[in-house]
Amino acid sequence: MKKVKLDKYEQSLENAIRKGEFVKAPNFKATKKMFEEAAKNYLELNKTKRITIRVNQADLIKVKARAKRNNIPYQTLLNTLIRQFAEGRAALQF
Repeated sequence: MKKVKLDKYEQSLENAIRKGEFVKAPNFKATKKMFEEAAKNYLELNKTKRITIRVNQADLIKVKARAKRNNIPYQTLLNTLIRQFAEGRAALQF
């Protein structure tokens, strides 16, 4: 097994564990489960999802033209617009 080189902080933690200065939390299982779920949710939220939508041809041409003027791919522009709307930084005007 390959030995991992620890920095000073990690060495101090390892020494404290060996000396018995750290003990398992009384609600360790619940806390561990909470952090596992948080990590899973974080990973899920940062994944991308491929979608298929029907778009009016004229609208798509306009979006592609605006994206080209800004030197970005039109998919990036659409993704940015969706993100801004989802975060409440863009609103629909009827």
